[in-house]
Amino acid sequence: MKVSIEWLNELISLEGITAEELAGKMSRTGIEVDGLENLGNVLKKVVVGHTLEVVDHPDSDHLHICQVDVGEEEPYQIVCGAPNIASDQKVIVALPNSRIKNNVKIKKGKLRGQVSQGMICSLEEIGFDENVVPKEFANGIAVLPEDAPVGTSIVDYLKLDDSILDLDVTPNRADALSVRGNAWEVAAIYGRQPEFSSEDVDTFAKQSDLAKLVSIQVDDPDMVPEYNAFLVRNVKIQPSPLVVQVRLMKSGIRPINNIVDATNYVLLEYGQPLHAFDYDKLGTGKIETRMAQAGETLQTLDGEERQLTEEDIVITDGQKPIALAGVMGGYDTEIDESTQNVLLEAAMFEPIHIRKTARRLGLRSESSMRNERGVNQATIAEAGYYAAQLMVAWSSGDLEPGFAQVSTLDHGDVKVPSSLAYINRVLGTSLTYRDIEQVFADLQFGLEGDADHFTVTVPPRRWDIHIPADLTEEVARIYGYDKIPSHLPNAQGYKIGLTERQQFDRRARQTMQALSFNQVIGYNLVSAEALNVLQLEERAAVELDFPMSEDHRYMRTNLLTTDLDITRYNVARNIKNVAIYESGRISYWEDGQPVEENHLAAVWTGNRIDQSWQSQDQAVDFFAMKGIVEALLASMNLACSIRYQAAHDIADTHPGRTARILADLGEEETVLGFIGQLHPQTADSYDLVQATYVFELSLDRLFDLPKQTIVQESIPKFPGIKRDIALLVDESVSHAEIQACIQEAGNKYLRDIQVFDLYTGDKIEAGKKSLAYQLSYLNPEATLQDDEVTANVDAIIQALSQELGAQVR
Repeated sequence: MKVSIEWLNELISLEGITAEELAGKMSRTGIEVDGLENLGNVLKKVVVGHTLEVVDHPDSDHLHICQVDVGEEEPYQIVCGAPNIASDQKVIVALPNSRIKNNVKIKKGKLRGQVSQGMICSLEEIGFDENVVPKEFANGIAVLPEDAPVGTSIVDYLKLDDSILDLDVTPNRADALSVRGNAWEVAAIYGRQPEFSSEDVDTFAKQSDLAKLVSIQVDDPDMVPEYNAFLVRNVKIQPSPLVVQVRLMKSGIRPINNIVDATNYVLLEYGQPLHAFDYDKLGTGKIETRMAQAGETLQTLDGEERQLTEEDIVITDGQKPIALAGVMGGYDTEIDESTQNVLLEAAMFEPIHIRKTARRLGLRSESSMRNERGVNQATIAEAGYYAAQLMVAWSSGDLEPGFAQVSTLDHGDVKVPSSLAYINRVLGTSLTYRDIEQVFADLQFGLEGDADHFTVTVPPRRWDIHIPADLTEEVARIYGYDKIPSHLPNAQGYKIGLTERQQFDRRARQTMQALSFNQVIGYNLVSAEALNVLQLEERAAVELDFPMSEDHRYMRTNLLTTDLDITRYNVARNIKNVAIYESGRISYWEDGQPVEENHLAAVWTGNRIDQSWQSQDQAVDFFAMKGIVEALLASMNLACSIRYQAAHDIADTHPGRTARILADLGEEETVLGFIGQLHPQTADSYDLVQATYVFELSLDRLFDLPKQTIVQESIPKFPGIKRDIALLVDESVSHAEIQACIQEAGNKYLRDIQVFDLYTGDKIEAGKKSLAYQLSYLNPEATLQDDEVTANVDAIIQALSQELGAQVR
């Protein structure tokens, strides 16, 4: 929400208060000010000009030579390329040595041989955003009203010396999405009184009944608690007054015409969304609100054909939809240049359905945002009446007496009980009842009772306050968060040590750090696109109802999603070798409930050994990363075997260099995670030039696996025996299969199995590979006999031959 200080000052006196001071005060009381903007601060020597003569440039097909009166003795000659430049126009002129947007200096010069003494400016060039400039000026200069005084500073004429508060309004404080709401906030902060008047809508309602002209039918009062309709006849569609257009642009809204601008102006002042229909295009004069029917469509104001669902609230003419309630109007009843009679809607709709419709169709707007968060129930009709009066004033129209209304709302105050003891207990303060009285007097809430029990009367303009905790929050922010004392909790410390799970998680982190990996912490919220990166299992993501942005809408379903972003960030800053890990939580839906699971993930790219006088560069490869995983799993003392299963179906990984990590529990296997190389296309999308390897493990599943007890043994007193065997096997036979076969056939003295050679080449037949293993035997209680070892090696060779078709070389 952008709030003009100049506009705010009309509703409540800001005398003696600077914009910076006000921004600080508001931020400290709960409405954060993201920034302050002042368009006029930069502009220097920019004035209103009058084009006396405009001729084509002799050496250009698009430039024009303009003689411009800027209030001095002689007119200035300015070369301008705007397509809408013409003689006898009031324009914005930047004089020689002036300053415009971004502190750009305008100098006297020549354009294709012609002297140009300054520049005729567009609205963008004096600071307005492109998306708020009126469409008729979007590709050219701004044309000012005929009565604009020549030579006057444009800062003074357009009131640009005005600070704009950019407010970051939380969902519960929708009352601050209006100038009036912020006036009440300023009143509470500084103890001042707002100076705006309320429209006498009740007297106006008694003047006549519009039932003969406008028929309103509300099918479900829960979906549309209140609907008001006003009728303005004989309007003339034209631009709204300049001061209105400037205020709208300062607030981030593009001026359209006097009728649409009136609805947007009241939207900003009251926080009440409105919509204007072309009354003559309704045909029947009937307005019916209902839920859309399956298969219905509606062409909205943006020209798009929208497919409706039974969850959408629609406004109809009694037959077909003419608007999406609270979201966007329909194309068929749009206000255009031929409009003569306007039906004005001022209503309240059920917020949840509005939010779902706006989100599904991607139609988030100023109106839908306010309809989602709520409106002041007491001023719905008043805002409509005010907008109708503005339409009459800006279009020379006639307002039909009275209005049509269907309402089930109670516009009365809300009474909330509390006590001084409760407030002090929650805040940790020692406030007196006098302090409480002062706070609610500043808020202009009614207060009855005493310190033991009091009741606060909350007006409808603060519809976020319902329970004692809400009152406590109001006391805290108006009294001053900075005045609330800090207290350390009075708690007795106990030496209870770490739980088994805490020890497990700490050991995992310490192991990764010992393996030279740096710990990172990734952001837990990601975009919809990031959800699909490196997903081992299909999971339904947890979506936030009120995300701070579309890039932070979902809770991540794996850690690598954000770890790759961290890797990209480091590589982009010329860090060649990146080895990072993260231990954190992922979230997903399971059986209708959100579930959290602890994971550990790592990314490794670059070199594992850099070039030196002793060695050459050695890039990270699959087996280096597999060694990291094996070292990590070895630190966990698992009582089950781990195997690696080649995987070709894990998204974003290299199909020939990826494996699932499985725990063998006898009759079943548990998938612990995966390890693999990032697919080259995926690596390229993250700007990772070198091969990148990743793994992700579920710490929860690892913790649930059976553990073995580690028993310390004395150093063996007897020597061991080692035997080497070389095998010729099919290329499809994996090392894991050979190792498992040797382990099963080995006797109780077989302590270690190491592969020390792999060969494929000319001397090996096609489809075969040669592997060499060293088997280590040890009897800790006696000297091993050569015959015992030889017999076991023979048994192993026989098992390898029978089970895997291995040949001993």
